[in-house]
Amino acid sequence: MSGMVGSRPALTWVVNISALLLVIVWTIPTLGILVSSLRDKDQLAVTGWWTAGSSNKRNLPAIRAPGPETAVQDGDKWVLEGNVFDGSGGSIEAFGISSRAPTAFEPGASAELRRGGTLTVNADGSWRIEYDEARDGGRGQRIFVTATEPPKFTTENYEKVLFAEGLGQSFINTLTVTIPATIIPILIAAYAAYALAWMEFPGRALLLAVVVGLLVVPLQMSLIPLLQIYIGLDNLLGLQGGSGFAKSYVGIWLAHTAFGLPLAIYLLRNYIVGLPKEIIESARVDGASDFDIFRKIILPLSFPALASFAIFQFLWVWNDLLVATVFLGNNEEQLVLTGRLRELLGSRGGNWEILTASAFVTIIVPIIVFFSLQRYLVRGLLAGSVKGG
Repeated sequence: MSGMVGSRPALTWVVNISALLLVIVWTIPTLGILVSSLRDKDQLAVTGWWTAGSSNKRNLPAIRAPGPETAVQDGDKWVLEGNVFDGSGGSIEAFGISSRAPTAFEPGASAELRRGGTLTVNADGSWRIEYDEARDGGRGQRIFVTATEPPKFTTENYEKVLFAEGLGQSFINTLTVTIPATIIPILIAAYAAYALAWMEFPGRALLLAVVVGLLVVPLQMSLIPLLQIYIGLDNLLGLQGGSGFAKSYVGIWLAHTAFGLPLAIYLLRNYIVGLPKEIIESARVDGASDFDIFRKIILPLSFPALASFAIFQFLWVWNDLLVATVFLGNNEEQLVLTGRLRELLGSRGGNWEILTASAFVTIIVPIIVFFSLQRYLVRGLLAGSVKGG
């Protein structure tokens, strides 16, 4: 016994360290998405998010100076001037006048241009082209620079996502799908769980076994048959154009309800059956009906289990793409967030700033829901897993 007692501190340390490592592993990707979504798109394209707080050395996109005919006379020279950074700040490490040798000159040096004249690029990014005489025309000189830039953060990525990329409408569509698809199965499952736990009727054990069996049935097997049923009902009832079950919010609400009911009924039934029997019997002696018992006693006491399932169902529906694609399609009016992100990934494979901002917008609501209800999660799950009848 003393050996077991003496090992408890060590075991506690192992558990705490393991939990801390899991938190870190799950937090790092979220932190990376947040930091990346706030970075300048040019810096994000060439460096990792973990370098966001340090200066970045990179080859800037080549700039082209104005044509020689725009040069302004300065003494006996004709001059063009500008700044590589355009007010953003940084330090020039090297520059060049050809893509073959973009780092041929150090800051402050003068480079002889092929068509006459000299180019000087200073460390602060300012450049100056001098001609010995006025020029009538010709293309402007290209300038290649390698620079060290300070960290740049911006909210422009979120502005593009929320106002220019259509994510706002998809956000509303996802809420339209998720909220009813979370509430409806909870309402149905709560009634069913109470009946399976405390009401005597023929076939109760068989019905409970069917519910448990449905937990292991892959939902992918039922997508196409369910869609065919929807289409058949729409044709039978004469409902077309999204007003029926297929390709409508009603259809996806019912689909998510059906897919979520087995877990909801099982979880809630195991919790409700473990509630004190004396309370329910006393209520019946006092003349309370089953509905009164369910509404006034069972529901308030079952809130931890209801909150636990609400978290799972909300996260599942919010992050769903497959069911939304099958039952809503890809039309712009009903496209959900996951579908919008998929389109952004397909059309903007190199615009990581748009993708990271979009991804972080999509996880804000699930994070709020989880932390709002997480205190009930463990309590509800543990009660539902150890109590039965």
